[in-house]
Amino acid sequence: MPKKIYLIIIICASLATHFLFFGQPRETVFDEVHFGKFISGYFTHEYFFDIHPPLGKLLISGMGYATSFKPGFSFAEIGQQFPDRGYLWLRLLPTLAGVLLPIIIFFLILELGLSPLAAFAGGLMIAFENALLVQSRFILLDPFLLLFGFAALLFYFKYKNSSTTTHLFLSGLFAALTVSVKWTGLTFLAIIGILYLINWIKSENEPLPAASSGVSGWAPLQDVSAPPTHSHSVLHPRGKLRSIADVCNKIKNLASGLVFLVVIPFGIYFLIFTSHFLLLNKSGPGDAFMTQEFRKTLTGSTDSTNADIKSLNIFQKFRELNVQMYKSNATLTASHPYSSKWYTWPFMIRPIYYWNNSANGQQSRIYLLGNPVIWWASTVAMLYLLIGVFYGLYRGVRPKLLPVLLTGTYLLNILPFIGISRAMFLYHYFIGSILAIIALVYLIDRLENKKRAFVALLVASVAMFIFFAPLTYGLPLTEKAYHLRNWLPSWI
Repeated sequence: MPKKIYLIIIICASLATHFLFFGQPRETVFDEVHFGKFISGYFTHEYFFDIHPPLGKLLISGMGYATSFKPGFSFAEIGQQFPDRGYLWLRLLPTLAGVLLPIIIFFLILELGLSPLAAFAGGLMIAFENALLVQSRFILLDPFLLLFGFAALLFYFKYKNSSTTTHLFLSGLFAALTVSVKWTGLTFLAIIGILYLINWIKSENEPLPAASSGVSGWAPLQDVSAPPTHSHSVLHPRGKLRSIADVCNKIKNLASGLVFLVVIPFGIYFLIFTSHFLLLNKSGPGDAFMTQEFRKTLTGSTDSTNADIKSLNIFQKFRELNVQMYKSNATLTASHPYSSKWYTWPFMIRPIYYWNNSANGQQSRIYLLGNPVIWWASTVAMLYLLIGVFYGLYRGVRPKLLPVLLTGTYLLNILPFIGISRAMFLYHYFIGSILAIIALVYLIDRLENKKRAFVALLVASVAMFIFFAPLTYGLPLTEKAYHLRNWLPSWI
């Protein structure tokens, strides 16, 4: 089947799953009680404090401006009824980000050198992954984090396969946007930086593969233990120095990496905070987190007219807010009934209860619960790759590049959570879960009867999606029907 047909099916499936029952419920759901208040703050211009960077909230606020949103709703508690449908427009951009994510994953899998069928299966599983769907239908930040982060990876591998500088620029741009939504987006910037540095170091000893229009330029499925295949070498005879042109080219490549992956991303990150400060120019509920010098810059603050207090410039405000965000993240001690430990996430031990409503003897619930077929099958696949990579390294066998990339990125995402003591939740694993899905399609793509395996997997995934859809969309269920879907004791 042509790639265009695969892509059209993914687009249609993603639109259908994300916009089915769009706007329901017309009540606040889970962390909308926080982010809804922050969005309102951009309209009242009253300073608020959040532990996350401002981009995601700014984007949603932009939709509010475009739809003539009027603040006033308190977002006081989960289940609070919205006064009108205007508030539902705030959910549109996160939903659109969720719609686009399967498309990005489709192209990323192709760029990694897998078959169109594997890319189709990966994209379609993202569209039918219940937990990802729940997270993308409300006023939440993770849809932007995932879309921008995997777009950054996509453009980096496009750059790797084509050597087009524009792709490197786009990779750095989307990585910057990712970090500007949540700091967990540093995973993407780190892996891109590491890959670029490795490639730069390797180029000292061997030439890059010839540029191509497809994935063959990177050759991710090639066993790296095999000798490089190229018609010429840029190495000079042993003991001789490289030419001045070679050295200059190396310096130029390193400088390009620093500009596109460090300087530009930091500049974008800073400019986003600048917009944040311009909009929040009045005293507000977030004042208490900041110093007197910071509050001096806010209209209406008790410190704004104190001549003895020196006001901060924009760079100082940027530094103070980021330091305070870090401290607040590091010192969060509040517990939560639906928090979970990082080692339980791959097995989906503790989902999250987002919303419930009782009417006519039936309960409607929204549950952040992944598609069991997709979630558990991808976990098995990632564990298989991890064991294979580490066993190969133990035996002195250099593994193929793509398994190393997938497992390395997976570990880079999940290992930082080991040292975090604050309450954490299943949605912190979303990056890892998507990488695990890519690992799953990679393994199936290597099978002799991969077509049958992909068909069986997709049929099972869609069937399981439909079965758990009432908990995804908040549809009424009898207690008996609910308990049929409550498979583990921790799924309360």
